[in-house]
Amino acid sequence: MTHESPGATVWLTGLPSAGKTTVALVAAERLRADGRRVEVLDGDEIRTFLSADLGFSRADRATQVARVGWIARLLARNGVLAFAPLVSPYAADRDALRAASDAEKLAFLEVYAAAPVEVCSDRDVKGLYAGQRAGAVSGLTGVDAPYEAPAAPDLVLRTHEEPVAASADRLLALLTERGLA
Repeated sequence: MTHESPGATVWLTGLPSAGKTTVALVAAERLRADGRRVEVLDGDEIRTFLSADLGFSRADRATQVARVGWIARLLARNGVLAFAPLVSPYAADRDALRAASDAEKLAFLEVYAAAPVEVCSDRDVKGLYAGQRAGAVSGLTGVDAPYEAPAAPDLVLRTHEEPVAASADRLLALLTERGLA
């Protein structure tokens, strides 16, 4: 049996290896166990299947964010809680997502995984930081490309200071508080 709740976009932003996808997957698993309809729109998977034509230029990043935002709104309109863990380094792109959701009267939550670049570099889940140090990767967000931290996110997760389960708990508490869990 599914849980009838309004759909929403939960946009998780932060540096590569900050823990965005990990927290989203744990929260989604818990919500599904309670019968909630939820999807995780992983940025890397979407690049593989829907955005293979895009690189990492400013314009391509904006296009990727807009595409994922559109999918998230489509899901939200149909009562699905859509987690979107994407680096999405530019505030203007994230602000446009919130405005589009607001225009459709859909809930939009911005969640900032605020791990510092040193911690993300140590985690280096995808080998991006090592690649950047070796000169094989350029334009790495937070290292040699900009990252604009959210000015007023709905939630800040200090994923370097708490276990994944605690970050997921705080995210679920926010969703419950907003009537979305």
